[in-house]
Amino acid sequence: MAITPKLIKELREKTGSGMLDCKKALEEMAGDLEQAVDYLRKKGILKAEKKASRVASQGLVFTTVSEDKKAGVVLEFNSETDFVAKNLEFIATGEAITTLTLCKEISSVEKLLEANLNGETAKNAVTNLIAKIGENMNIRRFSRLESPEGFVTSYVHLGGKIGVLISLKGEFNAANEVKAKDVAMHIAAMAPKFSRSTEVTTDVMEREMEIERELLIQQGKPEKIIENILNGKKRKFFEENCLLNQVFVKDNTVTVEKYLGNLELIKFERYLLGDGIEKEEVNFAEEVAQQLAASSK
Repeated sequence: MAITPKLIKELREKTGSGMLDCKKALEEMAGDLEQAVDYLRKKGILKAEKKASRVASQGLVFTTVSEDKKAGVVLEFNSETDFVAKNLEFIATGEAITTLTLCKEISSVEKLLEANLNGETAKNAVTNLIAKIGENMNIRRFSRLESPEGFVTSYVHLGGKIGVLISLKGEFNAANEVKAKDVAMHIAAMAPKFSRSTEVTTDVMEREMEIERELLIQQGKPEKIIENILNGKKRKFFEENCLLNQVFVKDNTVTVEKYLGNLELIKFERYLLGDGIEKEEVNFAEEVAQQLAASSK
């Protein structure tokens, strides 16, 4: 069968692959369009596997909340570059996967990857996107919060660089929704480590106070007043690190706890894109040289 420009165009539109790749696939499969699709998928999967070792520290943080406001999810979907994170297919895939995690049975990334997403597994959906776009991607993590006696609110900051999910106990109405959204924005800006002071373990506090004690000794503070100073340091630690103790960012006359009023905080999650990922330092000149050497083989 003749490999016509029309056939190449049809395969390209069907798969999103490059023109030369489509032409080669059709030649290899003697012009059979469906077999050419399979050929490209197999080649794409092989390419995707090679890309899997590359560090994906960019991407987006997604959030979604169920229609009844009783559950919500925050999820980090990574790519290698910020450019790909703006790709509409990347965004659509991230949104679809995030919505999928609202299902209670999906309790881990491993279970999420095997879950059905529009007729294929979420893992295959990501793999096919890797093959099409040409960058490594991965679903890094997600958290799901519920509030049977209240509601869940989400907030995304800086176009997907920070995502916040917060569950609260109390009536869902317009006024309380505004409060919840305000506190979610506060969490995005102030990055509290704990919800409340009771979550701070003895080990954490002892470690913090040991550091403060050493600094006070180095400053020459008398031993008899160090304990009094440390008590003040403890209060300061709670005010800086515990959400309910923090001064509310939009009104410095009240704490977050007072601003919430009749709403009771259950839990929050704050995802910072790429947090904790060891980013690969790439020497651009070396990378180009490696590509040239590979293409000459």
